[in-house]
Amino acid sequence: MAQLSKESEKNLLMRVPAFVRFFAAGILTFGLLTSEPAAAARDQNFDAWLQDLKQEALRGGISQATIDLALAEVTPIARVIELDQKQPEFTQTFWNYLDKRVTPARVERARKLLATHRDLLQRVQARYGVQPRFLVSFWGLESNFGDYTGGFSVIGALATLAYDERRGDFFRAQLMDALRIIDQGHISAQAMQGSWAGAMGQVQFIPSTFMGHAVDFDGDGRRDLWASLPDIFGSAANYLSAIGWRGDETWGREVRLPKGFDLELADLTLRKPIAAWQALGIRRVDGEDLPRADMQAAIILPAGYKGPAFMVYGNFRSILNWNRSILYAVAVGHLADRIAGLPSLSTARPESERPLSRADVEVMQTLLASRGLDPGTPDGVVGARTRAALKTYQRQVGMAPDGYPSFEVLDALRQSAGNASRGD
Repeated sequence: MAQLSKESEKNLLMRVPAFVRFFAAGILTFGLLTSEPAAAARDQNFDAWLQDLKQEALRGGISQATIDLALAEVTPIARVIELDQKQPEFTQTFWNYLDKRVTPARVERARKLLATHRDLLQRVQARYGVQPRFLVSFWGLESNFGDYTGGFSVIGALATLAYDERRGDFFRAQLMDALRIIDQGHISAQAMQGSWAGAMGQVQFIPSTFMGHAVDFDGDGRRDLWASLPDIFGSAANYLSAIGWRGDETWGREVRLPKGFDLELADLTLRKPIAAWQALGIRRVDGEDLPRADMQAAIILPAGYKGPAFMVYGNFRSILNWNRSILYAVAVGHLADRIAGLPSLSTARPESERPLSRADVEVMQTLLASRGLDPGTPDGVVGARTRAALKTYQRQVGMAPDGYPSFEVLDALRQSAGNASRGD
């Protein structure tokens, strides 16, 4: 394992809870604490917490046998906290994100798997109304078609995160659901492997999603999201149906914006009938008219006004309910299109992309706040509030108001701050 820089060590130690603050001779390790009194205090605190958890599980109807077996050797996993606290150094650009997830190899494999499992996928579609190409797309993006489902004990990972005070209540509830899944006989505690955050199986359901939406599609009495493709596809389709998926609609499409298009209209929260967008001059990328369909749509610019524009429909919002990343939602839709034989995006990729670092984004957010705008807490993460603040700033200074965080905007903010400090 690569060692962290001294600054990274300091930042990590400031953020993590006491039971994983491991220093030995100034070097961050991931073993046991070398201080026996500190280790004993940590063990006592965790043991007391675990006993309380066991009592809550018993009161919640989980059998003593399951509690004893599943929680017998549970201890905090330092690597889970490291991954939970770890923040990527750079933000992901649109093209970088898409190119890593919608590769020619993945498209080709997805097409073959769709053909192989066509009968099963069509039976799932008949029951839940979700098109096979989208189910295969989710499957590909969540676990690379089952290749990577996670190597952590779900019980151990969730216990670690539940013991952490930052989001303890959420993960404690997930841990209780994981114990219920075991207690109901769907999988053993040992076989319940998943991600460091407790996402499980080939479509990476968290335990509460499993409890609410996993189905026994193959009829064997178990809901198996690790090995049963009928249960995997059926559960994904059942969940999508529950969150509003429309089987007679697609997710969206790349479109061409007219010259002089008002970028204020490019907003996921602003929906218009397709006919209204047609009247505003928006066309398919080949210049043809938009579909004549009675559907509400929004325009989004995930790479800014210089990148591709998309018209997105209700199913796009359902994908966002699955995963709230706009980039993820576009990747799911685009991979599904490629599986169906549609071409790659028509907008040309930039010759080079220079991603903002998290430190750059924090500076951007701080400078926006200094102007009286509200980007949220400066945390290096570009969310809806940061994009809204960016749009307002861009509008104030005469830039294209696309809400896209770029070095162009950051440089303008820095220059404005410098002018203000000099009284210009």
